[in-house]
Amino acid sequence: MIIDHPLLGPRDSAEFTYLGDASLINRPDWQAEDAVAQFTTYGYQRKNPARLHRELWFHEQGDRSWLVVTRNTVTHEITKVELARDVARAEGRSK
Repeated sequence: MIIDHPLLGPRDSAEFTYLGDASLINRPDWQAEDAVAQFTTYGYQRKNPARLHRELWFHEQGDRSWLVVTRNTVTHEITKVELARDVARAEGRSK
């Protein structure tokens, strides 16, 4: 698979480490009353859809950036690649 890195251009997926569902960007509030339940769901209940899916990838053998990759899990076609920091900012999760 080739991942078209937003800053570095096309890269082989072997340079990256797959982390999982991109919803991991939305980490629960550790001070919430139900923090234990939220973190249990956050850490252990992952989706594995057979369709378009937003995933987190880490460019381990490159610039060490985090990416949000939108990929069809059936065909492995990649339709969008974004820097995770830009996604977090757009969702109001970062400065």
